[in-house]
Amino acid sequence: MQTKNKILDDISQLMTNAMGVAQGAKDEAETAMKGMLDRWLADRDFVTREEFDAVRLMAQKAREENEALAARIAALETKSGD
Repeated sequence: MQTKNKILDDISQLMTNAMGVAQGAKDEAETAMKGMLDRWLADRDFVTREEFDAVRLMAQKAREENEALAARIAALETKSGD
């Protein structure tokens, strides 16, 4: 009877070790994949959300200033036409 328990214990220990190795391989694969993805994204010159929002606000302000100047020119042209 003791032999069967020893065999089952050995099989159980082997399975536990195999699961540990599999988990380690999974973690290593995830780390490698994340590193590759980070390098790929860094090579693409993507902008951050903060940079995008800053440029969008600058463009909006320039558009508003352009509209104000166009209205001012139109008013001056109307005034000089009188």
